[in-house]
Amino acid sequence: MRSEVTPAGAGQPDQGTLRRAIAASAVGNATEWFDYGIYAYGVTYISAALFPGEAAEATLFALATFAISFLVRPLGGFFWGPLGDRLGRKSVLAATILLMAGATFCVGLIPSYDSIGLWATALLIVLRMIQGFSTGGEYGGAATFMAEYAPDKRRGFYGSFLEVGTLAGFSFGALLMLGFSLVLGDEAMRSWGWRLPFLVAGPMGLIGMYLRSKMEDTPVFREIEAQGSQEGAERGLGHLLRHYRKPLLVMGGLVIALNVVNYTLLSYMPTYLERRLGLSTQQALYVPIIGMLFMMVLLPFAGAISDRIGRKPLWWFSLVGLFVLVIPLYHLMEASLLGAILGFAALGLFYAPQLATISATFPAMFPTSVRFAGFAIAYNVSTSLFGGTAPMASSWLIERTGDPLMPAYLMMAACAVGMLALAFTIETAGQSLRGNHIPGSRQARRELAEQA
Repeated sequence: MRSEVTPAGAGQPDQGTLRRAIAASAVGNATEWFDYGIYAYGVTYISAALFPGEAAEATLFALATFAISFLVRPLGGFFWGPLGDRLGRKSVLAATILLMAGATFCVGLIPSYDSIGLWATALLIVLRMIQGFSTGGEYGGAATFMAEYAPDKRRGFYGSFLEVGTLAGFSFGALLMLGFSLVLGDEAMRSWGWRLPFLVAGPMGLIGMYLRSKMEDTPVFREIEAQGSQEGAERGLGHLLRHYRKPLLVMGGLVIALNVVNYTLLSYMPTYLERRLGLSTQQALYVPIIGMLFMMVLLPFAGAISDRIGRKPLWWFSLVGLFVLVIPLYHLMEASLLGAILGFAALGLFYAPQLATISATFPAMFPTSVRFAGFAIAYNVSTSLFGGTAPMASSWLIERTGDPLMPAYLMMAACAVGMLALAFTIETAGQSLRGNHIPGSRQARRELAEQA
């Protein structure tokens, strides 16, 4: 276990403040993934209501629209990231959660394709773009907010709760869509019932904004802000791109692995199980929901282990395990409903170490003055190009090749990229996030030792 270097007199927030910071961060992430959950798990109903064409064609269009929001995310990262480093994490997070929840809420109000034709499709695209633009600042900001509040020695454990929020939001959305489909029936769901889960996003956004409005900005940000215009506290997009190209590229490679697996496993799996393996709509929803609940239990344990042995060993376990076992586990999922549940759970077991350590690993790749921007830009550019497009790419490749294992091959390729990036990643477990240098680097250790 590495020694922690922290400047003398650097206090930590009390437990009550820390718990509120966790809640304020996680609720926004839950709202973001609630949207992804209801969209991914209701794509059959959404495609029938808002898109033209036969079922298979309309579903492909709906998946493409899901991907469109990711193409806008880099713009959000470039806009919100530098703003969060200049104005503070809290101010940006209050704005992004309102935009994000408002766009999701409005999807439930779009008239059907039968009523207004292609305007329905166009309105959905616009709202998905707004959602993507706001998410470009939401996730990086929430992870940074969480990391900068957490104690250095337990950043992995506390940061894992951000991803508990991810799976909670996604599972809540999936359960709502499943629950309404069971209660209302297929005909009512296709007519109007699919709209109800989207309307729940409005209250979720208001709760999240309230929680964030009651928090101070992070101690780490307030500390760097107090330095004012001192030399070494330079910030801004130009400074980030000139001096931190390597961590931007390294983080981008890790995010390729993280999010190709993420969106293939969580977002595309219901469509894959239903259309490719022949499960019913309800069965195709049961499998990932059970798997995600299993992963939620694992995440805090994985985060705590990363505080003891480091982030990189857990990432190696995850990437190598997925690369070697994803094809056998996909074959297991083909066998039966029970096989699908067990195969998905095993994939979740190998994926959880990546997911649990996002908030501990990625913010620590940049110094405080450019942390929000560095995270937001690297994460969202990589996610937009490779993560959010993974469901559409998987569906298209299966159609072109006839091979139902294409999603597994994509996951293997992404894990190979992640392993390459991981070789260049600095271990930061136990390292302070304070200072004007990359945590864990020689310069950061020297700076913090001088302050001690």
